[in-house]
Amino acid sequence: MHKEIIAVLDFGSQYAHLIAKRIRHLGVYTEIFSPSVDISKLEHAKGVILSGGPASVFAENIPAFNPEILSMKLPLLGLCYGHQLIGQQFGGTISNTGKGEFGKTQLELAGESPILAGVPHSSQVWMSHQDSVTIVPADFRVIARTVQCPVAGMQHKALPIFTFQFHPEVKDSVWGTAILNNFINICEIQGNWSMQQFVDEAIMEIRRIVKDRQVLMFLSGGVDSSVAFALLNHALGHEKVLGLLIDNGFLRKNEAQKIMHRYHQCGFENIRLSDSSEMFLKQIGKLVDPQEKRKSVGTTFIQIRDQFVQELGLEGANWLLGQGTLYPDIIESGGTEHSEVIKYHHNRVQAVQDLIQQGLVIEPLKELYKDEVRQVGALLGLPDELVWRHPFPGPGLSINVLCSTGNETLLSASAVEQLKAVVPDSFESGILPVKSVGVQGDQRTYTHPAVLIGPRDWDLLEQVSTTITNSLRAVNRVVTLLYPETLPDLKIHEAYCTSDRLDLLREADDLATRALKQAGLMREVFQLLVILLPIASGNTGECIVLRPVCSEDVMTAQFAKIAWDVVLPLAHEIGKIAGIEAVFYDVTHKPPATFGWE
Repeated sequence: MHKEIIAVLDFGSQYAHLIAKRIRHLGVYTEIFSPSVDISKLEHAKGVILSGGPASVFAENIPAFNPEILSMKLPLLGLCYGHQLIGQQFGGTISNTGKGEFGKTQLELAGESPILAGVPHSSQVWMSHQDSVTIVPADFRVIARTVQCPVAGMQHKALPIFTFQFHPEVKDSVWGTAILNNFINICEIQGNWSMQQFVDEAIMEIRRIVKDRQVLMFLSGGVDSSVAFALLNHALGHEKVLGLLIDNGFLRKNEAQKIMHRYHQCGFENIRLSDSSEMFLKQIGKLVDPQEKRKSVGTTFIQIRDQFVQELGLEGANWLLGQGTLYPDIIESGGTEHSEVIKYHHNRVQAVQDLIQQGLVIEPLKELYKDEVRQVGALLGLPDELVWRHPFPGPGLSINVLCSTGNETLLSASAVEQLKAVVPDSFESGILPVKSVGVQGDQRTYTHPAVLIGPRDWDLLEQVSTTITNSLRAVNRVVTLLYPETLPDLKIHEAYCTSDRLDLLREADDLATRALKQAGLMREVFQLLVILLPIASGNTGECIVLRPVCSEDVMTAQFAKIAWDVVLPLAHEIGKIAGIEAVFYDVTHKPPATFGWE
C-alpha cells in the first residue's frame, strides 16, 4: 500500500529539507523530488511545495522545471524562489529592486485566504531574498505584504495555488507552522508519521546495508555522533560496532577525558581513544582559507581511519565508516542538485565522497536535523547530558581560530561610508579587518563584519544589525564591542592554527562555557562559539568574539540576548587573559551570517 505524500521540489534551498521536516512533524509523510521530475512519479502526491533556492528566475542557469506540475490540479505552495517561479509562470513580473531582506520582518495580511486561517493580521516572518514579485499575475491576488516587499504572499483566484516570499518552514516565522498545517488541510491528507517510525525504519535499513560487515564510527562526543553510534549499537550489537574518538588537538579544555568517561557511563566499552593532535596540526600547517582548513581536517580523519584499520589488522572492505552526518552538513556542502556551497564540512571532503561512492560509508542520521536527532537520542534512552550537549563540530576549535597571511584585502572606503550612512548617531561604527562566512539568499558570502560601539540594548542592536546587512551586501555580520570601552586601532597580522593559539582560545572558551552554565543557560542557548581573531594594535595579540545562538535545527538562528550582567563581567574576565586585546559579541542572525565564522 502506497503512502499519500506531500511532494517537496528542491530548487537548492538551504531550507528544502526543513520544509519536509516541518510537514513530517505535523504527522504527514513527505518526499523530496527534483523540480524536473516526471509527473508520473508524483501519482501519490496530494500536494506539491516548491522550495526556495539560490538561483534567480531570470538568470541563465536556472534549475530545470517541469511545467506540467502546474497543471496537475493539486494544491501548490510556492516559497521564496518557488513564489517567484509561480509568479513568472503565470505571467507576472519578477525584479531585483535592490531591497533584499534577510532575517526577521513583520508580515501584514492583505486579504482573507484559507492558507492564512488563524494567522493574525501582523506577525513576524523570516526572509532571505534579493528578487521580488513586482507585478502580480492577472489570475492572482495579493494576500500579504511587508514594508520592503509589497507582494509577500499571493493566491490564485480560482485554483488552490498559494505562494509566499518568506519562509514559513523556519521557527522564526512565528505562525509558519499554522500556515503549513493549513496547507495540509487544503491537501486533504491524513497524517501518521512519527520519530519512532523513523527509528524503527532506520534500524531495519542499517541491518540491510551492513549485513555481515562491521562499522568503525568516528566520535566527537557531540550529540550527532553519539546518537548515530547508539543507533548503530542498537541495530547491530556492540560486537559489530567500534567507536574511535580522535583527539585531533582541536577539542575543548580536558575534553577527551570527559568524553570517554561519559561514554563509559552509558555502557559503551567498544570505544578507542587515539591522540592524533600532532598529525592534524602538521596537516593544517599554514592554511588560511576556511574551506581548505575544513578539507584538510576531513582528509586527515580518513588517513587516521585507514591507519587505525591497518594497526588493528582489520580488513578495510569489511568495515564501513560510520558518521554522524546531518542534513545541514550535506546541504551547506552543496550536496543537493541545485544547492550552493556555503562551507565544506569535514564529513563531505573528497576522501569521504570516494568512500561513499564505494558503498563504504553509513550515515543513519543524514536525513535529520539537530532537534530530530535529540528526539532519537531520547527514544534510545541516552541521558540528557549527551542528548542536550551543545553541538561541537568534528574540526572543533580549528575553525574557530581564524588565520591570516597578514595581507588580506580590506573593505573599500566607499563601503565604510555606506555603513556610516545607515548607522544611527547613537553608535560609532567601523569594519573589522577580517572576513567571515555568511549565507545570503541561499548563497555563500565571505566578507567583512561591521562593528558597533554604543548603547547596551539588545533590541536596538538587533534592529541596527538587520538594517546594515539588508542595506549592504558587502557586510554579512555585525558585532558589538564589549571590552574595552573604546575600540583599539586594530590591524590584521600573520597568524596560523598553532597549539599556542588553540590553548589561548581554550582558556577563553572555558571561561565562557562556565559562565553560561552558572547562569543556567545551557538549554536556552543552542550553541556558544568563541572565535579567535588575528587582529591587534600591534604585530601580535588577538581578539575574541562571543557567538551564542538560539536555534532548533541549525538552518536558521537568532543571536542569543544574554543578560548584560552575565555578558559584561565575562568579557572583562576574558580581557584579562594575556594576549587578548578586545572582546566582541556577534549580533547577527542566520541568515545573513552562519553560526561560525569559518
